[in-house]
Amino acid sequence: MKQALRPLLLVLALVGLSLTGQAARHKGKPLRVACIGNSITYGYLLPDREQQAYPALLQRMLGERYEVGNFGKSGATLLERGHRPYVQQDEYRQALAYKADIAVIHLGVNDTDPRNWPNYRDEFVPNYRHLIDTLRAINPKVRILIARTTPIGAEHPRFESGTRDWQTEIQHAIDQVARGAGVQLIDLHEPLYPYPHYLPDAIHPDPAGAAILARTVYGAITGDYGGLQLPAVYTDGMVLQRDRPLTLRGRANAGEEVRVSLKGQRFSTRAADDGRWTLQLPPHAAGGPYRLDIATKTKALALRDIYFGEVWLCSGQSNMAMMLRETDTRQQAASASDSLLRIYDMKPAHATDPVSWPVSFLDSLNRLEYYLPARWQRTTPETAASLSAVAYHFARELRDSLRVPVGIIVNAVGGAPTEAWIDRASLEEELPGLLRRWRSNDFIMPWVRQRASENVKLKDSPLTRHPYAPHYLFDTGIRPLEHYALRGVLWYQGESNAHNIEVHERLFPLLVKSWRSYFGAPLPFYYVQLSSINRPSWPHFRDSQRRMQRPSEGLEMIVSSDYGDPKDVHPRQKQPLGHRLALLALYNDYGYRSLEARSPEVARITRQGGELFLSFVHTSALRTSDGQPLRGFELLTEDGLVYPVEARVQGAELRLTVPTQLQGGRLTVRYAWRPYTDANLVGRTGLPVSTFSLSEDYVRP
Repeated sequence: MKQALRPLLLVLALVGLSLTGQAARHKGKPLRVACIGNSITYGYLLPDREQQAYPALLQRMLGERYEVGNFGKSGATLLERGHRPYVQQDEYRQALAYKADIAVIHLGVNDTDPRNWPNYRDEFVPNYRHLIDTLRAINPKVRILIARTTPIGAEHPRFESGTRDWQTEIQHAIDQVARGAGVQLIDLHEPLYPYPHYLPDAIHPDPAGAAILARTVYGAITGDYGGLQLPAVYTDGMVLQRDRPLTLRGRANAGEEVRVSLKGQRFSTRAADDGRWTLQLPPHAAGGPYRLDIATKTKALALRDIYFGEVWLCSGQSNMAMMLRETDTRQQAASASDSLLRIYDMKPAHATDPVSWPVSFLDSLNRLEYYLPARWQRTTPETAASLSAVAYHFARELRDSLRVPVGIIVNAVGGAPTEAWIDRASLEEELPGLLRRWRSNDFIMPWVRQRASENVKLKDSPLTRHPYAPHYLFDTGIRPLEHYALRGVLWYQGESNAHNIEVHERLFPLLVKSWRSYFGAPLPFYYVQLSSINRPSWPHFRDSQRRMQRPSEGLEMIVSSDYGDPKDVHPRQKQPLGHRLALLALYNDYGYRSLEARSPEVARITRQGGELFLSFVHTSALRTSDGQPLRGFELLTEDGLVYPVEARVQGAELRLTVPTQLQGGRLTVRYAWRPYTDANLVGRTGLPVSTFSLSEDYVRP
């Protein structure tokens, strides 16, 4: 009972002090800001916490009209029965005596400790409400802001044993408190989340991280976010996706009215407390040029020469990045003038060549500044020459067939592994082990780790960022697109994950799920199977890529093995690949149902007497690409022995004669099962058959 009364008696005593202090305070005296929290507020591990802790930085940002007090306590919990309750600390009593006009509370990180949340989770909301009520009792006019907690990294020793999940539950509880208590909510998690290198011990921000927190709290207190701003991808000349509701996004100062005008229609909304605003416009048919005006009371922006049409994102690694001028169709650039084929080409500031990058560039990598500034451009001989060849040929066919504006966004990066393109939250949930010490991590291909270490050699540390690091390219190449409306995605990647097929079979579906979730739509996702080259794991990898197709879910693959090179991972023939991707899009997404758009695929394998019959779908007839006898078939026995076998075409079927000595056992049919293959089976229109390994009695799902 005495322990329960103690906080109440303290409050009553301090209420008296507060009223006296408020009466004495005269107009023009600085507003007092109390920063209440744990070690993150305190500035633990900072080289100079008195100057670098976020409250100190906040003081300099706010200026002399404010007085900021740091009342952080290392190890403190919000839970009153936690292992170190904040309300039992001297810092708490000092914060109350400070008689703040504004209180910023950041507590909850230490409540993820197994001593706390599992036992007392039901008390979190009541305890938080009690803290808020106490501050209001001291000063009924106090303005209170409570914060979602800063991130906890996967390197934390308790991350998978509970911390990851408990922090998520705590964030929901904090949201509940903000709604119930009618206080302002600040998100300290989201702005720091893309910067795990700013949390050296997976919890405490370094000076750069503390600066992000200070800027976030400054904006929340003042409402000043720098005025009206649009995402970088919104520029003159852009193509917006036709026939779908259009969601515009941006920032402004908190509470500002944002007015939008397009095609004579007017819309408006208000920026939220965090400065973000969104506005949904009705669908628009293909056409243009239009002007988009966006304005607040103090600032106006005008975007000109805008069109509605079809927008595709083209991503992956070097074979997607390969420019038209580097391919066998380079001469087409000279005539590539098309004002309605628009390009948003995100070029890396440095290619991932085998060199050491300058320190200044490594610093920019840590700030997530990897791509050069981009803007939407018309297709000219100059812009086409430096554009992804696959993307160009794909877009060219869409323009010819659809006769509408087409916009292509390209952000491919040479050598980039799949995990670099997946958002951090997805990796933390599904493959947290991949995030830890990634440059000495066997989840990640040795070549990838070695090249990254070579690039960062001049300023190397365990936390140095690199484009190949998990989730780095999502943060720098996908997040800046700000949920831009797309029709679909083209993906050409896999070379940097072919060493570990089993991990890639987890990563690739996670990539698709990540992007579809981010862009808010079940986007068609068309990808290129790896070609042929003398690398031992590639037959297995190509077959794995084949198996991961889900046509009913908009996830499909084109075959490229007929354009491989035994020694070069970058085949120069890219027009056929752009054509095959365009066939899929035209067939699936634009109603061109008369096309043979898919490579022939085995539908069934049966044995009749001494022969195996393979029936195919997606073509009306089979043939060889070169008019020569079929090549590339073999039989694998139950005991692992391989026998070449002759195959004959019969309409849309194949007949394989089983050698006499193999008549008794169960067999597996393999096709194009070589790293570099000259297998020559194609459909009626020339689309090649994929590498495959299928058992007899196979029936296509």
